[in-house]
Amino acid sequence: MTDHPMNPDTKAKLEQVSVATLATALYKRGLRHQVIQDVRPLSQKGRNMVGPAFTLRYMPAREDRNQLVEFRNPDHPQRKAIETCPPGYVMVMDSRKSAQAASAGDILITRLMVRGGAGVVTDGGFRDAMNIAQLEMPAYHARPSSPTNLTTNEAIDINVPIGCGDAPVFPGDIVVGDDDSVIIIPAHLADEIADEAIEMTAYEDFALEQVQNGQTIIGLYPATQEENLKKFAEWRKANNR
Repeated sequence: MTDHPMNPDTKAKLEQVSVATLATALYKRGLRHQVIQDVRPLSQKGRNMVGPAFTLRYMPAREDRNQLVEFRNPDHPQRKAIETCPPGYVMVMDSRKSAQAASAGDILITRLMVRGGAGVVTDGGFRDAMNIAQLEMPAYHARPSSPTNLTTNEAIDINVPIGCGDAPVFPGDIVVGDDDSVIIIPAHLADEIADEAIEMTAYEDFALEQVQNGQTIIGLYPATQEENLKKFAEWRKANNR
C-alpha cells in the first residue's frame, strides 16, 4: 500500500459522477449488488468520497472477551485499524448490519481524518454522530448508535474481504460515495468504469437540460432517435464536454 493508492485520472473522474450512474455501468457488466444497502451520509458534502478500501471486520461479541479493558490493548484491532489505514484510503467496516452498538465514535473517526483517511463507511452506526457529521471527511452509516461497540461487536480482522450492507468488499476495491449512497467498484474495473461513467454523465446532463426545456423522454432517454445524438454532439462541443 502506498500514499498514492490509485490512478489520479480515475480518481478525478470518479469524483464527478453519481453512484447511480456507476451502479448502471456495473449493472451492464452483470454486477448488481455493489451498492452498500441501508447506509447513508451523516451529512451531505456536495462532493464525492473516492478511495481504495481498507477494511475492518466485526464479529458477534462474546461477553468474557469484551470488557472495557480491551481498549487498553494497543493491538486492539479497531484501534490498530484506525492507526494503520493508509492516507487516501476509505475505511469500510463490516458491523454485521447492526447498529445496536457503535462501530466507532468521534475521537477515532477524527483521528482517521487527521491521518489522511478519505472517508469511512459502516453498515452499523456511529456514536457521537452529530460531531462526525461536522467533520470535513465524509462518513456513512445506518443510523446513530450510542452503546460502545463492545456491547455486541468484537473487532476481529483488519484488511480482509468483508461484506458491508450486503456488498462484497475486497481490500483495494474502489469506494465511491456521493450524497445518496456508497458503491464498491472492483479494483480491476475501476479505470474502465470511470471512463464510461464520465460519458454517461455527459449524456445525462444533456438529457436533463432537454427535459427541463420541455422535451419528451421518448427517444431521448435512452437515445433511440438519431436527431438527439446530433443535438448531443452539438451540446458537447458548445459545453466543452
